[in-house]
Amino acid sequence: MVKQRRGSRLAPRRAPRSAHVGFDRLVDRAIASIPARFRTALDGVAVVIADEPTADHRRENGLGRDETLYGLYEGVPLDEWGGDWLPVPTRILIFRLPLEEDFPDPDELADEVRVTLLHELAHHLGIHDEERLRELGID
Repeated sequence: MVKQRRGSRLAPRRAPRSAHVGFDRLVDRAIASIPARFRTALDGVAVVIADEPTADHRRENGLGRDETLYGLYEGVPLDEWGGDWLPVPTRILIFRLPLEEDFPDPDELADEVRVTLLHELAHHLGIHDEERLRELGID
């Protein structure tokens, strides 16, 4: 999910470990809030929390200086998967620092973590059209 940044920073800020645990809980709650029939689509998908997108992520997604990612889907979407294919790693990355920076209010942060997770899960399910994601309310 690409979001326009409200500002940039010269170096990433590191939160204390206790803040990481709190963010982990937000992601766990977001996963638990997904209806069961869709949550099962996460079987075999690693949900990984990373501090921020790498330089490769930024380049591959054509991000400008004032843009960042909140989340990223890496893998083969279910609608493209072939039964005779070799398994490939499938993961959803959730980027903690950009989310925490852009959503300092805890309730807004929790909402955006959930929206980001749903957005990336939708890509895994084969919904690639950003307009369709907006229609579904997961933009």
